[in-house]
Amino acid sequence: MSTQTEERRYRIGEVAERVGVTTRTIRYYEELGLLGTTARPKGAHRVYTEADIARLEELIRLRDLLGLTLEEIVALAEAEEARAALRNQWAESADDAARARIVEAAIPLVERQLELVRLRSQRLSEFADELSEKLRSLRRRQAALERKQTRKENTP
Repeated sequence: MSTQTEERRYRIGEVAERVGVTTRTIRYYEELGLLGTTARPKGAHRVYTEADIARLEELIRLRDLLGLTLEEIVALAEAEEARAALRNQWAESADDAARARIVEAAIPLVERQLELVRLRSQRLSEFADELSEKLRSLRRRQAALERKQTRKENTP
């Protein structure tokens, strides 16, 4: 009797409904190389694992919460894949010299990811500053109009 159970596979429609995107979005992400499925025979249905779904959810989060462009998402995803490979190398190596090379290789990957996130954060901060200034301006106009209205009401 096997203790391993086969991982459940999901069809594209199930994944789209679960994640809240269209099947076209999923196909587009595949075309960009952001989401890969296992090789399938021509005409066979696309099938996805829990890992594929988790990756898609992360891509959607990056797109929606951080407002990243697809190009930025691709750059982040490529860096994350490279970091995952380095993590695997780390797990397989006990040699300090090899681990030092792994750390050295990981640093620029994380720096690139951080650069993208900081750039997006800066843009959001600038937009927040603009909105704050607009709000202050509107409140000043509102106060001036209220003062003017009060003067009119108090004038005989």
